[in-house]
Amino acid sequence: MLTNTGTTPISGWTLTWTFPGDQKISSMWTASYTQSGESVTAVNEPYNASIPAAGSVTIGFTGTFTSSDAAPTSFAVNGTACTS
Repeated sequence: MLTNTGTTPISGWTLTWTFPGDQKISSMWTASYTQSGESVTAVNEPYNASIPAAGSVTIGFTGTFTSSDAAPTSFAVNGTACTS
């Protein structure tokens, strides 16, 4: 879930992260994505581009791995590191 903890809406979002293992995304919903090696970029769909203050968007994906499926440890939205 991508939550806007700020006080102003987000208009258009790009979520990025890097897998620490060899995961590959097979499909993603509520966002479009590109993957280059371990680096993933997910971009809003037209219907969920705006996230109001205190609002959220849920995205999901399915994927595969060969030898390591360790969870990512950091994410960024529009180039700014996320906090958990």
